[in-house]
Amino acid sequence: MIPKSIRLMLVASLVPAALFAQSSRELSINQAIELGIANSKNLKLSQNKIDQAVAQLEVVKDNVLPTANASFMYNHAEIPTSTFTLPGGGSSLQLPRRADAFVGTAAVQELVYGGGKLKYAKESTKLLADVARLDADKSKEEITYAIINTYYALYKIEQSKKVVGQNLESIAAQIKQAQRFFEQGIVTKNDVLRFQLQQANVTLTQLDIESNRKVINYNLDILLGLPEDTEVKITDPSVGQKSASSLTDYISLAMANRQELKQLDVQNKVAGYNIKTIRANTLPTVGVGANLYYINPSGSFIPPVNQYLMPITVGATVSWNIGSIWSNRNKVNEAKIQQSEISIQKDILSDNVKTDINKNFQNYQVAVNKIQVLETSIAQATENDKLLASKYKNNVASVTDRIDAETLLYQAKINLEIAKADAGLAYYTLLKSTGKITQ
Repeated sequence: MIPKSIRLMLVASLVPAALFAQSSRELSINQAIELGIANSKNLKLSQNKIDQAVAQLEVVKDNVLPTANASFMYNHAEIPTSTFTLPGGGSSLQLPRRADAFVGTAAVQELVYGGGKLKYAKESTKLLADVARLDADKSKEEITYAIINTYYALYKIEQSKKVVGQNLESIAAQIKQAQRFFEQGIVTKNDVLRFQLQQANVTLTQLDIESNRKVINYNLDILLGLPEDTEVKITDPSVGQKSASSLTDYISLAMANRQELKQLDVQNKVAGYNIKTIRANTLPTVGVGANLYYINPSGSFIPPVNQYLMPITVGATVSWNIGSIWSNRNKVNEAKIQQSEISIQKDILSDNVKTDINKNFQNYQVAVNKIQVLETSIAQATENDKLLASKYKNNVASVTDRIDAETLLYQAKINLEIAKADAGLAYYTLLKSTGKITQ
């Protein structure tokens, strides 16, 4: 049985390794997107902007409520001249040496009709809240694409690393074979050295790949909100990927879903309400109100009976700035021009969206076709590698031919994995241009 002191030493020696061990997490591309969206600081800022717009809407709604105010005032007067004689030899008035008075007022006002300006202000502010939500959707699209782009970059580098590892295993086997041939006098020492040189070059490539992998992995950790030392284990992102539809389908999808186009539609509505608001300035306004007055000249906070006044007034006010009928005319024309500019901007953006989708659609088609071509080239490179391997064993082909054949094969394998990743990224780029990448 192990003594207790030795057991404690073993546990103590294992603790640092456990503390500094790098954590790892396996994530599919959809899981990475969900995690990145949940932890995105940019999306939290977008949500704050939405909250601000909603709060502004509530402020505008409050403007519809009646206004009310109340005041209470105390006055004290010292009167040095207590006798006041009326002009023209009239009688004299005897005034007190001092006087106190309490005066209070309370008023309630309600705008009954303001030409619809409050209604238009409420609708415009509601539309601005919709613009803030569309901004948040746009940010979500950009963040999703950034995650996908980085995820595929990590996938490409890991696939390259895997192929290079296979290449090194193959080279190690060939070095052993070359050494046996050298011992048997079949090949020269130079053949062994050439294989060892190839091994060194491929090892350098492996070191570069690992360095790049660490950089990309770190960037992905930051995007996903993970601890910066997390080793992300990714799955094949092309699994479950749908085939592409027609170009027309993607254009129709973009016209209905691109956030920028939706924002221009909302801004066009806001411009329409702005025109209505300017026109409303030419209409009369109607308001009603009630006022309560309290006048207590007795000097006592609680006056004696019948020594205070408390009149209540109720009234209605109709006002009309007649000059606005002709002074507002040019303002309406200016607002119409601004609305027309928004429509033109949408037409320009629609053309740009169509161009962008067509470019991304063609890029995806090319990327898919590249995969087919590379699959054929791998079959050819594999056949060529087998042929040169046989010739080299029979001392018919040189070591240079053997190395070149193997290099072509593994380069073709790397190119295929990169092409698959590029095709997947091209597919998501196409989706992004339709405004539907998050779905």
